[in-house]
Amino acid sequence: MSETIRITDLADPELNELQQSIHAFGRTLNVTLDPGDILEEASNATGLEDFGAKDFRGRLDLLCNEWSNDQGLNNLGRMSLRNKLLLFAKNRLLIQDLLTRHPEIHDVTIKAPIIVAGLPRSGTTHLLNLMAADSRLRSLPLWESYEPVPMPGEPALESGVDPRYQRCADTWEMMQQTVPKLAAMHPMNPDHIHEELELMGPDFASYNFEWLCQCPDWRDHYYATDQTPHYEYMKTVLKILTWQDGDDGSHTRWVLKCPQHLEQLTVLQTVFPDATVAITHRDPVAVIQSAATMLAYGQRMSRSAIDMHGIIDYWSERVVHLLKACSRDHQKLADANRIDVPFHDFMTDDIGMVRKIYAKAGLPMNEEATNELRQFLEEHPRGKHGRIVYNLQDDFGINPEKLRERFSFYFEQFPVQAER
Repeated sequence: MSETIRITDLADPELNELQQSIHAFGRTLNVTLDPGDILEEASNATGLEDFGAKDFRGRLDLLCNEWSNDQGLNNLGRMSLRNKLLLFAKNRLLIQDLLTRHPEIHDVTIKAPIIVAGLPRSGTTHLLNLMAADSRLRSLPLWESYEPVPMPGEPALESGVDPRYQRCADTWEMMQQTVPKLAAMHPMNPDHIHEELELMGPDFASYNFEWLCQCPDWRDHYYATDQTPHYEYMKTVLKILTWQDGDDGSHTRWVLKCPQHLEQLTVLQTVFPDATVAITHRDPVAVIQSAATMLAYGQRMSRSAIDMHGIIDYWSERVVHLLKACSRDHQKLADANRIDVPFHDFMTDDIGMVRKIYAKAGLPMNEEATNELRQFLEEHPRGKHGRIVYNLQDDFGINPEKLRERFSFYFEQFPVQAER
């Protein structure tokens, strides 16, 4: 039986000795988010100078400016954000360099991917990782999403491990020490199958930046901007990964997922016209309380104070936007390319739901695949790292029923069960 975890210090964190020492170190730092400095450091680290198309610079400037003016961020938070931007800048250089040297990568095909779209915390991660256990499908492990193109000339470690994998493992080890309850919410170990929106990072695009730090200016820019070019960029990186596997795409079928797709369904269809899209559906209140709790817990290391009302208000609005866009565009996807995945049905029979998705995608559920999925479930039981107990009223001062009323349009359109 899994451990029950109730986090009672979300608003006023009780830091352990290690967390206190890290905060003390953070107070000695002087961190600036300067776009020019970040790009120069990326060039020096890689020995490369060609960032490709220059339009990304305005997006990088916007992020740096908004985060620099966020008075709630502490130095640890700013350092973490700067490190993320630096990694994206280095990845952009490496991606551009590889494409320049091997233009044939553009000819690689991404054929009939299976793509999961759904609210965060709605079963998308479990569904993706379950299907990724099927050896016929190519998925994106976290370590590879963080560094999709290896540094030229960087050797494997003496153990034979890819240094990119080891860097991701080291990061996860540190996260488990600094925010130990994160594993029960969203594991970030190197082999964990991740979202392809990470591949939009080097183009300085996607709503992923909102998860790193609430940024309404960035959100509004994202809303007002056609995301098609950024999805095309992500698709190009998928081509790179396929090519690095030694394939031209004819023998590779990807399984992907990202909650952002809910509000970009028409863009998704444009960029991946032969995709099968599995859309998960869960009570938005359960989603919001889970996401808000995870974000509030994580902010104990990155912010000087936890704005509980700010978190719940921001993400309630984001979920409204995601679901209204999904409600608007759902029928624009051809029925032959779309399948709805109710959370309660998926939790009752997850392999049975995968079988339905495969049928829609024209992929037979053979005996080997069934055994691989069953093995995954045996090795990854629900609640393996503990089960978080949520309380929206006590933690955020929000009445769940009042919040649920905002989503009546969603309950009316889709097969969603309220989780009371």
